[in-house]
Amino acid sequence: MSGTNYSFFQSVERSFDKATKFTKWEKGLLEQIKACNSIYSMRFPVKMDDGRIEVIEAYRVQHSHHKTPCKGGIRFSEEVNQDEVMALAALMTYKCAIVNVPFGGGKGGIKINPRKHSAYELEKITRRYTAELVKKNFIGPGTDVPAPDYGTGEREMAWIVDTYQSLRPGEIDAAGCVTGKPITQGGVRGRKEATGLGVFFGVREVCSMPDVMAKLGLTTGVEGKRVVVQGLGNVGYHSAKYFREHGSKVIAIAEYEGAIMNPDGLNEEEVFQHRKKTGSILNFPGATNITKSGDALELECDILIPAALENVINGENADRIKAKIVGEAANGPCTPEADEVFAKKGILCIPDMYLNAGGVTVSYFEWLKNLSHVRYGRMEKRFTENMNGHILGQIESLTGKQVGEKERSMILHGADEVDLVHSGLEESMISATREVMDCWKSNPEIPDMRTAAYVVAINKVGTSYAELGIFP
Repeated sequence: MSGTNYSFFQSVERSFDKATKFTKWEKGLLEQIKACNSIYSMRFPVKMDDGRIEVIEAYRVQHSHHKTPCKGGIRFSEEVNQDEVMALAALMTYKCAIVNVPFGGGKGGIKINPRKHSAYELEKITRRYTAELVKKNFIGPGTDVPAPDYGTGEREMAWIVDTYQSLRPGEIDAAGCVTGKPITQGGVRGRKEATGLGVFFGVREVCSMPDVMAKLGLTTGVEGKRVVVQGLGNVGYHSAKYFREHGSKVIAIAEYEGAIMNPDGLNEEEVFQHRKKTGSILNFPGATNITKSGDALELECDILIPAALENVINGENADRIKAKIVGEAANGPCTPEADEVFAKKGILCIPDMYLNAGGVTVSYFEWLKNLSHVRYGRMEKRFTENMNGHILGQIESLTGKQVGEKERSMILHGADEVDLVHSGLEESMISATREVMDCWKSNPEIPDMRTAAYVVAINKVGTSYAELGIFP
């Protein structure tokens, strides 16, 4: 990390410590909330396609058991280490608390570069990792429920649930052992776009607050705002999509090979297809190339969305950030030094620990679906449509006026699973944004929104422990 020797976990602890003075809890309880409860570090051999044996390094961390099961993604990356997994697990505890999802924080990681392995090798590694977790009771619908993260997706989650079910035959809720699964394997519609859509809902809610916008010298609403997105993975792609669809201009998109800019706005799907075809986002028709990906972060814009990896905005470059709002879509993209610079410059940083909670919120809906064994909307969709049709018929016969075709189809539409998931996500993100903002506004000494989010999270986890009677 630039300008300091803090590890990722230490920077999370540093943000935590900054917030504790605004809470009422005693030191011992705060130490318990901060500590990682269980750390499982493992090494296991896997035979590669060429016949050689490779020893794989992997982790699963359960940060907090104040609520069970624990919840958190599994990432495949060469950067994976115990410190990173501990930090991400801690962030998951606070994230779940803020958006009122009843899980403790967890996280997993396998130290590999998925690009250097065949699909068959990845499957063997994933299945062996799952078997190791089952052995030590570090996975299960009531103990610990993983999900996709950097470098993993639906395919890996399908392997995990299949391995778990084969090792736990007859367990009726086995599908709930992991989330982010394909729809056919018990996944939920709306999970794929959940994190990006949650980022949009969170930023939109902040942009709808006239007092906050006035302080930043911006108009209310997201319409017409210039947005820069770093990362065109799942989260960056969907963040860009929803901002564009709601009237914002995505003026630049950055990836690790470089960045592109067009002041008139970019279409993320066209950029994605261009990258698929050419292997790079550079040389996109109508856009200007920015050869250094990091330079895109420093462009003049209203909203900056870092949606890639941690520590990309640090003490070294924070001073050059020209955005008015930084929406942390990735985990830990800004360091504590960056926060201090933002506070001085009057830049509003919307913290990752709740802003990117869309994924875990919809994972919660998927887990509930798996436990209830019924698809959302199945019981009430037709009932709603029939009832609305009846009401509409009565209104039309009483008034003698026909409702237009567009309005008719909207009124008669009974909610599908994806409608209910998006609606639940919107409610979660709006409530969380307001709660964090109210906490910040009620105490003028709280320096930034991140500290306010930590205060909200610490209070909720502390209350859980207090109500359990573990601590007075």
